[in-house]
Amino acid sequence: MSDRFFTQTRCDRCHKELKDGRTMSIFNTDCICTECMIKETKDKDYKKAVEAENAEIRKGNFNYEGIRGGKRNG
Repeated sequence: MSDRFFTQTRCDRCHKELKDGRTMSIFNTDCICTECMIKETKDKDYKKAVEAENAEIRKGNFNYEGIRGGKRNG
């Protein structure tokens, strides 16, 4: 069974096609396009989200759902 992240065709946020690239949101488990990722970097909580994720990775948690947790879808 394949991971949905690698097979979905549209961004969970803006629904744009993912043909130009994809990444996991820093805030939750949404699969987002590069345009939405750039928007995330401008969010007031971006630095806090990066620090929280890095702390979880150092603890060995590679399935961290982000500071806003789970999927948001829109």
